[in-house]
Amino acid sequence: MSAQGNDRQGEHTAPSGDGDIHWAFRTTENAVILLDGERRILHANPSARALAERALPGQGAGELLALLPAGAWDQARDSGRWAGEVTVPSGIVLEIVVRNGLGMGDGVALHLVTFDDVSQRNARQAELQQRHDELQAAHHRLAGAQEQLLQSEKMASIGLLAAGVAHEINNPIGYVHSNLGTLHEYIGALFALIEAQDAALQSADPAAAREDVRAQRERLDIDFILGDLPKLLAESREGIERVTKIVQDLKEFSYLGRGDPMRPSDLHKGLESTLNIVWNDLKYKVRVEKHYGELPLVECHLSEINQVLMCLLINAGQSIDNRGTIDIATGAEDGEAWISIADSGCGIPPEALPRIFDPFYTSKPIGRGTGLGLAIAYRIVSKHHGRIEVASEVGVGSTFRVVLPVVQPVAADAQDQ
Repeated sequence: MSAQGNDRQGEHTAPSGDGDIHWAFRTTENAVILLDGERRILHANPSARALAERALPGQGAGELLALLPAGAWDQARDSGRWAGEVTVPSGIVLEIVVRNGLGMGDGVALHLVTFDDVSQRNARQAELQQRHDELQAAHHRLAGAQEQLLQSEKMASIGLLAAGVAHEINNPIGYVHSNLGTLHEYIGALFALIEAQDAALQSADPAAAREDVRAQRERLDIDFILGDLPKLLAESREGIERVTKIVQDLKEFSYLGRGDPMRPSDLHKGLESTLNIVWNDLKYKVRVEKHYGELPLVECHLSEINQVLMCLLINAGQSIDNRGTIDIATGAEDGEAWISIADSGCGIPPEALPRIFDPFYTSKPIGRGTGLGLAIAYRIVSKHHGRIEVASEVGVGSTFRVVLPVVQPVAADAQDQ
């Protein structure tokens, strides 16, 4: 049975003692309609009549009940409550709540229906959602820009070392090429001896040709060839393996790995591959001393940690003017692994120390640095929930200590993935 009658129908037939409740309905800002068990309107407060005038011009508060969709009363009867939103032709969005089975007084069953204009709230929510989407899109663009900057700086570092890397590759390629020329000569001599021996075997008196074969063997210096050939092949193989290692290290170093999860990695392996890349830039003026401790596998993006190590090693080498030492130490304690790179270079002035991780800050001459290396290194280590500790003294040298958690926090892993 639908609610009928005017807005005030039944107000004077409400149970005695309900005046306080009716007074509360009249004074509340919420639009409220109170109905009896037969869904006849007992009371519609002023807020309900005002809302009806705005939402349904020319209609009374009772017409608000007609906005309830089919099944609303049945659901309210079965579960005690129904709630939903309805958009009226004027564009106003109403949030309607029906509460069933309320009792007021002895044995009186009542129904309470509340109406709220949520148009502005929904509009604000839509605006907030739009702003959230815009911020999220901006965040994704910024993250993409950061990844591109990371990769650009990585490739720029390799670019600065390109001549050295080319030299490191050219040396083994050079002697392999030379060895191949020598090997070609050796093979020619061996083939000549084989042909002489074959001719002797095919002759009528092979024994008579034995001296000629021996003389040709001495003339071709076969004994020397047989002794030198294994060394030649071993040296060539070593050169090719050297080139293969450099190329593999470059491949691992330049690998972007966007979106890959952090995996348990061997920091010593990453450190050695990074040293292999930068070695030509260091070997002419730096003696590297290694003091490696026991390191567990560390959850990280190894290619990114390699970039941090490369930055620190290049900076250490550039801080040394003539001859000096770089001490590399590693260790693990309290669930953290650390790599320390200490140089005997010029050191960092105390006033510059707080700024060394600022983007674009550099103390190097123009053209020798972008000021992004340490800033990106700091960002990478922070992303790994680690830290970089620095100690420096002018004229004595600097020590950079990279500290990483062995296992990444669970929440951080979930976010990265």
